[in-house]
Amino acid sequence: MTISTGQRVPTTTLTKVTADGPDQVSSDDFFAGRTVALFAVPGAYTPTCSARHLPSYIDKAGELKAKGVDEIACTSVNDPFVMAAWAKSTGADAITMLADGNGDFATALGLTMDGSKFGLGQRSQRYAMLVKDGVIEQLNVEEPGQYSVSSAEHLLDQI
Repeated sequence: MTISTGQRVPTTTLTKVTADGPDQVSSDDFFAGRTVALFAVPGAYTPTCSARHLPSYIDKAGELKAKGVDEIACTSVNDPFVMAAWAKSTGADAITMLADGNGDFATALGLTMDGSKFGLGQRSQRYAMLVKDGVIEQLNVEEPGQYSVSSAEHLLDQI
């Protein structure tokens, strides 16, 4: 079952990429008491994710924060070392990278996709959500192969 607006983010553990290395964080703790713009990509370094999705949030970080977003985070079914390298190579300093290496978060949300025909296995669908104190206020899930409603621009229009 797919998560929907008005529901709490499920309790799982993610790996937050920090300057000191990977740090395990509970989703409950991460989203508690603040507003988070979270977007998910099927994979770091993949074409649309690198050319359009992540750059949209890098470019619009100031505008999102001006509208009350406390933190902007990106999640993907990748390990934290890949997420750290991707952040560094793209200059994503304003984005918190959350590795979902085993896909537990994507599975708990009901937002997985099967990328096996591309050699990717189970991945997260592409989406964006606005979470306030652990409750999903906006949820924008892309159709397979699409990129529009999960963009920073679209989320900004909803805030």
